[in-house]
Amino acid sequence: MFKEIKNKPLRYIVILLYCIIAFFCLLELNFLWLFGYSVTKKDIESPAMRVSSEVYTADGKLIGKYFKENRTPVDFKKISPSVINALIATEDVRFYKHSGVDLISLGSSLLSTITGDKRGASTITQQLAKNLYRTRYNKSQGFIRHIPVIRTIVYKFKEWLTAIKLEQHYSKNEILTLYLNTVPFGNNTYGIKTAAKKYFNKEPDKLKVQESAMLVGMLKGTTSYNPIQNPKNALERRNVVLSQMAKYNYITKSEFKADSGSPLKVSQGVEEDDSQGDSYLRAAVARYLEKWCNDNNYDLYEDGLKIYTTIDSKLQKYAEEAVAEQMRILQNRFNEAWGNQNPWRDSKGVEVPNFIENAVAHLPVYAALKSRYKNNPDSIDIWLNTKKKMTVFSWKGEKEVEFSTIDSVKYYAKLLNTGMMTLDPFTGHIKVWVGGINNKYFKFDHVNQAKRQAGSTFKPFAYLAALESGMSPCDKFVDKPVRISYQENGKEVYWEPNNADFNFSGREMSLRWAMGKSVNSITAQITEKVGWDNVVKYAHACGIESPLKSVPSVSLGSNDVSVFEMVRSYGTFLNKGVRTEAILVDRITDRDGSKIATFKPKTERALSEEIAWLMLYMFRGGMDEPGGTSQSLWEWDLWKKNNQIGGKTGTSSDYVDGWYMGITKDLVTGVWVGCDDRSIHFRTSGTGEGAHTALPIFGKFMEKVYHDPSTGITYGPFPKPGVKIEREYNCPTPRYTEVDTTAADSSIVDSLNLLQFPEENPQTPLSEPNKIIPPKVQAPEPSRPNNPPAEVKPELTPAEERKQRREERKKARELKNGSEN
Repeated sequence: MFKEIKNKPLRYIVILLYCIIAFFCLLELNFLWLFGYSVTKKDIESPAMRVSSEVYTADGKLIGKYFKENRTPVDFKKISPSVINALIATEDVRFYKHSGVDLISLGSSLLSTITGDKRGASTITQQLAKNLYRTRYNKSQGFIRHIPVIRTIVYKFKEWLTAIKLEQHYSKNEILTLYLNTVPFGNNTYGIKTAAKKYFNKEPDKLKVQESAMLVGMLKGTTSYNPIQNPKNALERRNVVLSQMAKYNYITKSEFKADSGSPLKVSQGVEEDDSQGDSYLRAAVARYLEKWCNDNNYDLYEDGLKIYTTIDSKLQKYAEEAVAEQMRILQNRFNEAWGNQNPWRDSKGVEVPNFIENAVAHLPVYAALKSRYKNNPDSIDIWLNTKKKMTVFSWKGEKEVEFSTIDSVKYYAKLLNTGMMTLDPFTGHIKVWVGGINNKYFKFDHVNQAKRQAGSTFKPFAYLAALESGMSPCDKFVDKPVRISYQENGKEVYWEPNNADFNFSGREMSLRWAMGKSVNSITAQITEKVGWDNVVKYAHACGIESPLKSVPSVSLGSNDVSVFEMVRSYGTFLNKGVRTEAILVDRITDRDGSKIATFKPKTERALSEEIAWLMLYMFRGGMDEPGGTSQSLWEWDLWKKNNQIGGKTGTSSDYVDGWYMGITKDLVTGVWVGCDDRSIHFRTSGTGEGAHTALPIFGKFMEKVYHDPSTGITYGPFPKPGVKIEREYNCPTPRYTEVDTTAADSSIVDSLNLLQFPEENPQTPLSEPNKIIPPKVQAPEPSRPNNPPAEVKPELTPAEERKQRREERKKARELKNGSEN
């Protein structure tokens, strides 16, 4: 058909045009998969920008981000005009005069290249096409990518086509906004808003001319012109941008002279920790939302979600402060207790052989060393024992040391860790989440990833089973030796638990007193009477989901559970017997604030309201009953306005795990303290029990919370029962002179131990398991009314008694802290 055109020059021009049109059609269609993917109309209308998702507290404070490219989009009107002017003057001075491809600039660039002055001709729109749609990445490449020169020409043509499409769909200002929201600025910083925060700690509409010039100058090379890494180059490049702005009359000559003579003045902003705002909370939210994202086809790291958690920023702050204050004290106490001795010991107190060697063998680097030095263990040992500079965690701040790998393992093995969670059981909202002492150095979360023996904090489920069986808080059992037989692996075995102090008083105790004082022998009798299967049943009903081995010792916390489970379960008691699922996220919106999802907790009645109220009354026994194990709380300012607190301490065998579960009228809080390896623990009850490790964290936390009226958490008693209480519960316990209100509370001494240590001196000869040690003073036996009455303390008013105890605790605390400091 071309032969019909008689004029040869015209014919050749038409053939050329026809070939160009055919080429672009083939390019768009990806003919025979030669050219790769081409941007579609849908892609243009909905550009897939990788936008970071942000995590907020319930009161709107940013606490972290999830991103592959750290980017937060911003509107055109919130970008300083100086940024726009600097960009146009430097990158595309004819931006407002072309339609995506600047033919004049292209021709000028070709001539310059021919004469030896090579310079680019890509417009801002073309650069946007390349950045936004990644036109030079694998998805956009076809078979042609294997042909060096041709592939570059094809890439350029595809960018032209995409640029023209962008110009047809968006206004010039919208293109500039898209561009400035997508370009990289180094240090995993994308977009003008993130860059302004990163390098000048301000919003993009507050940038000055010289600051805008520096940021635009970085676009030529984010490493070469990085003001942090290469400040000299960055200064020179900034001044080049300023000269371009002066050349095209965006600034005056005098302004150019003043701005180019000024220093860079970089002021780095802290964006909730540069490593994506890493924290236990941020990681917990990611785990919490993993299934939701999969089910709803969202990418947490690219879709720009705004996630509003249930966390209260003030309570979280006070919890972190309390943890830091107490854990620093505990670490000093732990170090002093062991001195130069290695703390990894078995239940007999014997040092665990090859402990460090076994720990090193589990390191990822060890597998690599075995592969590198096959059949050469000496080379592995040399590498592991070679000292090198490293930064380690310490309670005095990060510390620069010269450690070998072996030294590092020894150092970190001796560090205590913790987990803490606070729940509002009425709404199911988690208010506090502290997964450990430092997320940078210890990634493992001790709230819901770690599971440890709960010790005596599990005892309330035995007393709950007792109430469910028809007993009342006033029912009595005798503190005496117990021997319980049961079947294990087809054999009859016996369990003979000791009390924590190796004594059996022979006293008759109410359920409330026994639970408040944490008496192992009575807990064991109750477990035998109600059946350990029922203890397991009611623990599961309240919120424990971990598998529980149904054995007599289940009531003393022999099973592993998480802080998360324990707090949720205790919340059932406070929430009038209704089990409420604990939730960490309240709602999610898109980047524009449109609501995508809301989260509501599931609820289920687990206990009657009467039983739940009676359990709260029992928990208060830890403060009210003689020898109650929560009475160290008198030390803190928690007792104004008739305030009431219920709680339970717990300690596992050999002081490995210390727990405290605290209940107020508003909140339930759980705290665990211990080392990550169970072979490492305190030596004595005076240092290692939950009453001395975990309880002070709760006390300090609640004191801070109560002292801040803006938290909305106030002093006050538990609410009165909403139903009639049919069972007897008001049965005051007489106070005997020999009662020690700091008495041990734990399951640390029971038949789970192969060997028990006396309370303070590890060198003291060991007692035989279950050997009865007679009490120093015995209360009168109920069966002998003619006996003289036990000596009773002079009666004090409740206020006087609280004041007296608080003063005693304060003096003890001052003496203890003084010795530790």
